Amino acid sequence: MPDTHSLKSIAIFRDLSDGVLAEIAGQCRWQRFMTGQEIISHHDQSLDAYFLVEGKARIIIYSFSGKPVIFRDARPGEVFGEFAAIDQLPRSATVEARTDCLTAAIKPEAFLDVLLTHPEVAGNTMRWLVAQARALTGRVLEFSTLAVRNRLHAELLRLAREDIRDDGTAVIANFPTHADIASRISTHREAVTREMSLLAQSGLVKKMGDGIIICDIQELSRLVEEVLGESLLDFDGKF
Repeated sequence: MPDTHSLKSIAIFRDLSDGVLAEIAGQCRWQRFMTGQEIISHHDQSLDAYFLVEGKARIIIYSFSGKPVIFRDARPGEVFGEFAAIDQLPRSATVEARTDCLTAAIKPEAFLDVLLTHPEVAGNTMRWLVAQARALTGRVLEFSTLAVRNRLHAELLRLAREDIRDDGTAVIANFPTHADIASRISTHREAVTREMSLLAQSGLVKKMGDGIIICDIQELSRLVEEVLGESLLDFDGKF
């Protein structure tokens, strides 16, 4: 079994002692998933909560026609599958490994016991859920009120926040496919390709290997703030 430091990276457990982390680790089922492998299936009856220790995962719903609708990408330290663990209802989304992942899954009864026994974990979990609700509310507003161009600008800004440079540029390494971006912002691939070409022509973005460079992050932020009335630079759904 991995040592307790494996759970130290999980954000909702950040206030727990090593001894408590060891107890929780002992209740977890540890599993590795290969890139592209399904971790949780939409509507399946499992109720475990999952802690993402290593790698990245993607939370998706597929339409009846098979079109993916991407909710978000989970990063190391995050929890997913907590909805079903809390309300005992079928899974609301599919979760797939974007890279090779290490997860720790805990039974719903044990997860709820941790929340009841450790108020600090319950508080962290509530803040996490509220942060996700705020992020999804913002996305609904974008889908309902913004043109495709503006939605693309907002998504680029979200992706760019992880690597903003001192010179005012930002790098998005391993830039998603245009089809992936289209799924994120509720449009089609051709529209994303067209808008990305316009951004490249304006000099705001530049291709760099498998990624892109945002040449002026403040200008991109201004374009987003102009239509949303608020900046997205300081909010990313974390708590």
